Amino acid sequence: MITEERLSISKRTNNRFLFMIAIGLVLLIIGLIINATSGGHGGEHGEAAGAASHGSTWVNRLLANLWLNNVYLSGIAVVGVFFVAVQYVAYAGWSVLIKRVFISLGNYLPVGGVIMLVLFLGPILFTGHNPIFHWTDHTLVEVGHENYDPIIAGKSGFLNVTFYTIRMVLFFGLWILFFNWLRKQFEAEDLNGGLDHYNKSIRLSATFLVIFGVTSSVAAWDWVMSIDSHWFSTLFGWYVFASWFVSGLAAITLTVILLKQNGYLKMVNSNHLHDLGKFIFGFSIFWTYTWFSQFMLYWYANLPEEAVYFMERLGGYDNHYTWIVFFNLFINFVFPFLFLMTRDAKRQMLMLKIACIAVLIGHWFDFYLMVMPGTMRGDSGFGLIEIGAALTFLGIFLVMFTKGLSKLSLVPVNHPFLEESVHHHV
Repeated sequence: MITEERLSISKRTNNRFLFMIAIGLVLLIIGLIINATSGGHGGEHGEAAGAASHGSTWVNRLLANLWLNNVYLSGIAVVGVFFVAVQYVAYAGWSVLIKRVFISLGNYLPVGGVIMLVLFLGPILFTGHNPIFHWTDHTLVEVGHENYDPIIAGKSGFLNVTFYTIRMVLFFGLWILFFNWLRKQFEAEDLNGGLDHYNKSIRLSATFLVIFGVTSSVAAWDWVMSIDSHWFSTLFGWYVFASWFVSGLAAITLTVILLKQNGYLKMVNSNHLHDLGKFIFGFSIFWTYTWFSQFMLYWYANLPEEAVYFMERLGGYDNHYTWIVFFNLFINFVFPFLFLMTRDAKRQMLMLKIACIAVLIGHWFDFYLMVMPGTMRGDSGFGLIEIGAALTFLGIFLVMFTKGLSKLSLVPVNHPFLEESVHHHV
């Protein structure tokens, strides 16, 4: 007899998450004070002096870090919903026991959406433009103005504050809507059983996958690529998706392992972990494929308007970001490729935990490389501001994630493919 499993979040665990947020905020504030009193150029490891066209003040650095973390975690959250939808459309049975972990990542989406809107519109309301996004300066599209930029003016039909905000609200609105619909089907299935809710979930999932295919790509253009507003890549949507997806897989796998080590998900076995490990292994290679495809073609063509993106990151700003590029390739490709190559590595919880933590850290640095050169130029750093912002957002994410996970039965006892998942073997 298969019974429900309910996650109970102890007060001690919840306090740890709140303590993480508090520590993050303290470090963030200390870092900002150091950065502000040193003129925005010193006081922390990795910072370089010099003016940047986007500004190098502590305010800009704060905004860039908040944006980086929120985009990264919002992507992981929507990937959870995406992966659930893939399982339904594929009629997959192996993942039924862990499907509730997938969907619970989406609990961060409402928080992520609100933070995103505040970070984008807040600076515009106070100063008239957002320092993260060069194109929000209205003087750039005013013909005859000394700041007039014909390239940005040519993109103004798409890159303008009103249309950008509408897209942001629409994307988060659709993601949250489908997340809630699927979650309600899960709750109803637990109560009523039968095939009705399962079939509805398939239809919802199929619709969501189409919507996600469009919205995730445009979101990547809006939230990341438009930071470098003179540059564009037709592969960029795939690149950001690959980074989001493998990060989401790592978050899912790490959660499953931690739950199992704490006495939950008793029927999950090494075969389920093996499949999750194969996903991480395979999509680490896919991320590398998109990275290399984008880099190789632009570098080989050597057109200034295309290669500038990589020149800034490889050798630009006195080699400020060069070490991160090579570290990025090592931790996101070389390490998981070699570490998870064998069958045994994908079936051992310790090995998978190490790989998942490395991948999550590595792809945070991947987004760091996407955001910082275009916002801070050579004046970014890696110190208390970065650590504090990351800890704060991680704490918020964990609070929302675990709260949502505790509201559903971890085991979908009325799912039609439950037995297949219990006896899964590879």
